[in-house]
Amino acid sequence: MFRTIQNKLICTFGNIMTDLIKKPFNVKEIREQFPALRQKIYGKNLVYFDNGATSQKPQIVLDAINLFYSKENANIHRGVHYMSQKATTEYEASRIRIQKYLNAKKSEEIIFTKGATDSINLVASSYGELLQAGDEIIISAMEHHSNIVPWQMLCIRKGLVLRVAPINKKGELLMEEFDQLLSKKTKLVAITHISNTLGTINPVKEIIQKAHAVGAKVLIDGAQSIQHIKVDVRDLDCDFFVFSSHKVFGPTGIGVLYGKEDLLDRMPPYQGGGDMISKVTFERTTYNELPFKFEAGTPHIAGGICLGTAFEFLESLDMVAAEKHERELAKYAEDILDTFEGLHIIGEAKNKTSVVSFTVDGLHPFDLGTLLDKQGIAVRTGHHCTQPLMDFFKIPGTVRASFAFYNTKQEIDLFVEAFEKSLFMLK
Repeated sequence: MFRTIQNKLICTFGNIMTDLIKKPFNVKEIREQFPALRQKIYGKNLVYFDNGATSQKPQIVLDAINLFYSKENANIHRGVHYMSQKATTEYEASRIRIQKYLNAKKSEEIIFTKGATDSINLVASSYGELLQAGDEIIISAMEHHSNIVPWQMLCIRKGLVLRVAPINKKGELLMEEFDQLLSKKTKLVAITHISNTLGTINPVKEIIQKAHAVGAKVLIDGAQSIQHIKVDVRDLDCDFFVFSSHKVFGPTGIGVLYGKEDLLDRMPPYQGGGDMISKVTFERTTYNELPFKFEAGTPHIAGGICLGTAFEFLESLDMVAAEKHERELAKYAEDILDTFEGLHIIGEAKNKTSVVSFTVDGLHPFDLGTLLDKQGIAVRTGHHCTQPLMDFFKIPGTVRASFAFYNTKQEIDLFVEAFEKSLFMLK
């Protein structure tokens, strides 16, 4: 069935990837494509620095969402009528676009999920069934709760052992300690590509090579990376890679699990229901081929299609220039914030992306965030779903400014001005 769908997509999808002409990186032009950035909050121009939590959506994605629900809404894969066939074609074209963006070998290796969290839980529940008591899983001390709790649950259920690779005060993984944790008992390493709290870019390619040397599989949490840096899953040689649509300028409620085909074939289904079956009787059920084996029930069709539209938008940009711009924003913000007495940057890794987390002596992050909000500045405050990391730094939380390629130095200047006013009111 999947091969038939792929054949239908040839004319629709064509050579769109090779035919695309990237436009020069122009922040002003890019910003004009994001209507949410043009609004006022409490009478102030919005400065949106909470991209680590979710990104804003370009007009092309908003238009695609509206178009689907206005004129193309139909269920997929099983319908013979025109609208169902059209929706199916667009949904599977999106899968192929994502496959090519990640440089996955086959589109069957792209599984649509609810998001990065759901993808990790899928692997924990499905690949976890292949593990045995005494096997070990390694994570790092900077992981999001979504890459901690599923493994804890699996360890309790299967009698596995969870190991935690430590970090230093700069927020960098201690590779010598990581090496010492690796052994023949290690069956999986699950690690974030980029820390959502620290901005640290982990040396995942090196980690993958070392894990494979002892026979372990590797899951990369790419929720904070794919929107900032180029990801090539075959070059990395990761076994699994996960991300969420809503952080990569697409809709909420949809995400992706990439997995190597041979590994996915070995794994049992995560959920049962429609579309993930080949044949059902009351005596037994045989399961569908990839990717449908892991996609039970009616999916988030609009989300899947419009996630493809978000990648179409990304393909039109010079992402190397975008990454350079984001790093410049982070450095510009850190250089200014470092001049404030009593302010501490949390996360000073040599290799990091556009996240600036900080604390101020004597002030709670929530209070700072509340006052900044009243001045039109949207930042994140709290533990950022990394409570063990907060415990390591002995802090209750941070103020986090996380930038996207549509942010500007002028916005940082407004943020600093609002920050100074907030300090005056709080001290």
